[in-house]
Amino acid sequence: KEDIFMVFEKVKGLINTHLKVAEDKINLDSRLVEDLGADSANVMVLIMELEDNFGIMVDDDAIMTLKTVEDVVKYIEAKV
Repeated sequence: KEDIFMVFEKVKGLINTHLKVAEDKINLDSRLVEDLGADSANVMVLIMELEDNFGIMVDDDAIMTLKTVEDVVKYIEAKV
């Protein structure tokens, strides 16, 4: 089981890669759409990357609840 810091670092790296946001601008409070500029296509790609990287399946109904980086990290924590 990965600790929350390791999960956050991985998520941050994926956001950096896919949304082209500098890692120092990404924190737990960052909102995916409003702060990091994700659109629905970006979010779907990010979800697929998270699934691949963490070996999880993200439930469709959960996707709409993932508003912040912290939401994503906590969701992954609960699944791994």
